[in-house]
Amino acid sequence: MSDKKQFKTESKRLLDLMINSIYSHKEIFLRELISNASDASDKLYYKALQENIQGISREDMAIYLKADKEQRTLTIEDYGIGMSKDELDSLLGTIAHSGSDEFKKALEKGVDNVDIIGQFGVGFYSAFMVADKVEVFSKKYGEEKAYVWVSDTSDGYEINEASLNHHGTMIVLHMKPNTEDEDYDQYLEQYRIEALVKKYSDYIRYPIKMDVTVSKKKEGTEDEYEDVTETRVLNSMVPLWKRNKKDITKEEYDNFYKAKFNDFEDPQRVMHNRVEGNVTYDSLLFIPSHTPQNYYSTDYERGLQLYSRGVFIMDKCKDLVPEHFRFVRGLVDSEDLNLNISREMLQHDRSLKVIADRIEKRISSELEKMLKNEREEYVKFFNNFGMQLKFGIYNSYGMLKDKLQDLLMFYSANKKELITLREYVDNMAEGQTEIYFASGETTNKIDLLPQVEAVKDKGYDILYLTDNVDEFCLQMMRDYDSKTFKNVTQGDLNIETEEEKKNLEEQTNDNKDMIDAIKEALGDKVQDVKLTARLKNHPVCLTSGEGLSFEMEKVLKAMPDAQAQELKAGRILEINPNHELFSSLKKVYEKNHDALKDYASILFDQALLIEGFTIEDPVDFSNKITKLMIEASK
Repeated sequence: MSDKKQFKTESKRLLDLMINSIYSHKEIFLRELISNASDASDKLYYKALQENIQGISREDMAIYLKADKEQRTLTIEDYGIGMSKDELDSLLGTIAHSGSDEFKKALEKGVDNVDIIGQFGVGFYSAFMVADKVEVFSKKYGEEKAYVWVSDTSDGYEINEASLNHHGTMIVLHMKPNTEDEDYDQYLEQYRIEALVKKYSDYIRYPIKMDVTVSKKKEGTEDEYEDVTETRVLNSMVPLWKRNKKDITKEEYDNFYKAKFNDFEDPQRVMHNRVEGNVTYDSLLFIPSHTPQNYYSTDYERGLQLYSRGVFIMDKCKDLVPEHFRFVRGLVDSEDLNLNISREMLQHDRSLKVIADRIEKRISSELEKMLKNEREEYVKFFNNFGMQLKFGIYNSYGMLKDKLQDLLMFYSANKKELITLREYVDNMAEGQTEIYFASGETTNKIDLLPQVEAVKDKGYDILYLTDNVDEFCLQMMRDYDSKTFKNVTQGDLNIETEEEKKNLEEQTNDNKDMIDAIKEALGDKVQDVKLTARLKNHPVCLTSGEGLSFEMEKVLKAMPDAQAQELKAGRILEINPNHELFSSLKKVYEKNHDALKDYASILFDQALLIEGFTIEDPVDFSNKITKLMIEASK
């Protein structure tokens, strides 16, 4: 009896969107369906291990392909776990539902030596890129009845009882008619199927078999040939990481990475190593060419896949890759790990710790080599993942400084590009003793800060910090090559000449009463008011005392922590005594002491705005400006 149903997730529109958007090449459908068949075989093997079922061996499992040119069908068949009627409905009736994803979660509570390649959700529906009708015959292991799921996507799907003489799943694709733009018959050609299996599924652990036609010499003849059908294994079944890297092409690495880690772009870097010694292992590591969408969120899980003698142990082994290199994807296969090792034991496994240390060194050395020999590539990498290196130093309270400091880059005011700390120090001006930096939202906005003028005027370079973590990172580092870091908007810079210092002291003494009056007018809004030599063309600026800086205050205030909201950098109003405005202030003060209060308030609000802070009373600020404009016109 037919059981007609509609798709459960947003209907045919979502299915059409998935088919036309997710995959750029239609040929990918075969990879997805073979991966699903491999998953189903893994699930049965896992069940046998869990329930101690005899007679089920991984060596006896295979995946079969069959092309029928007359009927224009392509069949993918496995002898795996199979699906019940309810599972056909729930797994295939809901687009983007993943049975393998649920299976991964189940693995976290049990035996871990089963490999999961793909997901039986979106991947399955790639079949509709090449087929206008799909039949899925399936019999759950241990059940008597088989069922068939049928859909042409136009009007939902139906599930009927069916006949299948073995447990597992058989998917039959009815290929679409050829068009002027698309040749669907190619996917029924023997050579094309062989090429696609080799390209995408060569590392599948189960043999992928197909009856192929070959020409052989006819027995009893010298030059007569006949077509003979024989069953051929299309894949090598040797994992990519076990092959000699000299025999692997860039395309093979790229395809493996994209299929294995569900990425749509080729990796930026590939690191393939075989290490022998006290601990022997193969590692295949990748640096992505872009930042994953959820990378800087708590949802992103770091870790490498872990295998032992080719048998899957864990999907994301966090102990294999440190947090500061969490961007690295890949896998490790070691002969020195126990196949039946539990997660608790794994955390204390000496071999694992040795491998993790060597992997960290391998990644560090690859990044150092890229920085030295391929500058543009490293800048691209740093733009994607440089913030992670900074977090590494900050989160370790500076313990990782020696490991990571030479991999950091910051924008140089002089060079107008990213430079390393080593490059900054090597190019320091004569007599310069500190590494100067300024923080802000963008490099352009930082460049406009009044405080950078005097430092640049001395010929000193300034590092422009634009990431929230930057200042916190430098604070944990304290110095580089014995040169301390100095914020140009914080504390005294001490870059003035003796003559400049003497002039500033004289001007301060001469105008002490006015400075005190401004400080009194501003009250607890400021820690201090003083004349400064750090300004050239600007009349006023705000600086903070040692400790918390303005940018650090902004970062902390953006956090949900209530205590962080209360933290505030001290505000010091600095006035340029060589600016025309200072002369105007003196005239105002001489004529009317009380009028100076409005000027002081305006100057403070002006300095706040320059630093990117909001002012307490915008209306009052506007009124005072308006009042000054009216008075100026009289």
